[in-house]
Amino acid sequence: MRLSVDPRDGGVRLVLPKRGSMREALRWAEAKRDWIEHQLGALPPTRALTDGTVIEVAGEPLTVTLVSGRGVKRDGDRLLVAGPQDMLATRLVRWLKKEALARLQAETDRFAALAGITVTGVAVGDPRSRWGSCSARGDIRYSWRLILAPYEVLEATAAHEVAHRLHMDHSPAFHAAVKRLLGRDPSPERSWLRANGASLHWLGRDP
Repeated sequence: MRLSVDPRDGGVRLVLPKRGSMREALRWAEAKRDWIEHQLGALPPTRALTDGTVIEVAGEPLTVTLVSGRGVKRDGDRLLVAGPQDMLATRLVRWLKKEALARLQAETDRFAALAGITVTGVAVGDPRSRWGSCSARGDIRYSWRLILAPYEVLEATAAHEVAHRLHMDHSPAFHAAVKRLLGRDPSPERSWLRANGASLHWLGRDP
């Protein structure tokens, strides 16, 4: 049996062997209650999107500011979100997704040109387990939450996915292609995602 707590959503998962007893598994999990509570207590804090919240957009801290009028726009170190308070989070996430797509599209196009390949399409979503994926047809999808990471992380992720158009694996040749496209070793960006990536999934959750 295996017990785990997903740092991205706080879900507790209990995995049984094929012929395992559910009753015994639940009894075993109950005995692990202290461990579960400790793991849940170590999860990243929730980050509700409200007036005054500070978020990082491509590495730049911006203060979310509720204003009258329409739309979302940057004003120095502020991110002005117009409309009623109860629509702030929805409008802000919509803007973040558009910003993520625009920047990821630009970086993908840049790396594709360097690699001498074509990318069929670029889109963003909100996957739990991947920051990016590349299909054999050349479609690349990213997590929109990359816009909340330092820009170098977004950039390195784009290089990683474009490199899959050259090598649909994680062979030494693939890693060499990533490094060549990026112009540097992407290890620091991978380390950043391992250490901080889970916290990006908690943005916009109610406390």
